[in-house]
Amino acid sequence: MSIYLLCLLIGIVAGLRTVMAPAAIAWGAWLGWLPLAGTWAGFMGHWIAVAIFTILALAELVADQLPSTPSRKVPPQFSARIASGAFSGAVIGTVGGMLIGGLAAGVIGAILGTLGGAATRARLAKFFGQDQPAAFIEDAVAIAGALWIVSAVT
Repeated sequence: MSIYLLCLLIGIVAGLRTVMAPAAIAWGAWLGWLPLAGTWAGFMGHWIAVAIFTILALAELVADQLPSTPSRKVPPQFSARIASGAFSGAVIGTVGGMLIGGLAAGVIGAILGTLGGAATRARLAKFFGQDQPAAFIEDAVAIAGALWIVSAVT
């Protein structure tokens, strides 16, 4: 599979759940799926990175269910998703020797994931008559997608 496609897809995951993409990358690096040792992103394979990103990802899954959580499309949240997509795309791009291209693909994916995820979740919430089932479906897609993407890099 094309490294650029994987970078785009991990960006989409970042657009759905900001911290899920780097959390999956940290797990992939720690498990040896992503050969990052000796690169600028080698720290992602350390157990501390795995722990930090896992805790942040779990907190995000909980916070997303709260009615007080702001829209993903407001500037701070949108910017965080773009930054996460850029970072995650750059890390996966590094594995394929395409850091800048991976970064760009991650940014594009994050924009697509943010806007497309919001629109899809709104349609699903309307279908179910409430937001929570739509949020759980989005969570499942983000988790499964992130793990599949990271496992497909090697």
